Amino acid sequence: MGKTDIRVRVRPGRGLVLAGAAAAAAAVSTLTGCSLQLEEAVCGGGHYPVLAVNSGGGDCVPDGEEPAEGWARYPEGKVPEKVGDKWYVYWSTHTLDGKGAIVELPEGE
Repeated sequence: MGKTDIRVRVRPGRGLVLAGAAAAAAAVSTLTGCSLQLEEAVCGGGHYPVLAVNSGGGDCVPDGEEPAEGWARYPEGKVPEKVGDKWYVYWSTHTLDGKGAIVELPEGE
């Protein structure tokens, strides 16, 4: 068998433009102290977050379904949407009691 000849046509400067754009984005990130970060949703599409009553922890429930016994919806306006957001952090140290009142979690729970 003969040697295969593969030719790739590259437009001059195209790779340099892309490399330059990537370097510029990295420089801006470094200078401003910002990092490129993807935010992860607490629940996927078609689900909403719930929290464990009298305990730490959370779960996701399909839209249109009620939480199971021992679980509750987050109070209106205090629902975590993204991992690490204000309410996500808050609910890592708080929960709801059996009457729906917000209470602090005992340390270590």
